[in-house]
Amino acid sequence: MTLGQHITKLRKQLKLSQNELGKKVGTSGDIIGRYERGEVKPSIEVASKIADVLEVSLDFLLGKIDAEVDRQLLKRVLEVQQMDTEDREHILYTLDALIKNVKLKSIA
Repeated sequence: MTLGQHITKLRKQLKLSQNELGKKVGTSGDIIGRYERGEVKPSIEVASKIADVLEVSLDFLLGKIDAEVDRQLLKRVLEVQQMDTEDREHILYTLDALIKNVKLKSIA
């Protein structure tokens, strides 16, 4: 999917018009339309603002990754990453066990 297609799809999912998205980003609806049609590419700053408004990562918006990580999940991962090594290892060990358990249930 192209950048423009991502913008269109996500904008429509949030029930935003091109004008509404443009206002939130600090540009016009006409420019948003040009982005969506692939006529022009936004600057990195504008693309970042669009991603924020559409509640996705810039990588997802640009098509660099196929799946969007849930923001709440990402927040938790970042919290675990900031813990000391021992606590982080305990949490990851427990998480691995829970994931394995869920996978085993789905096989049975």
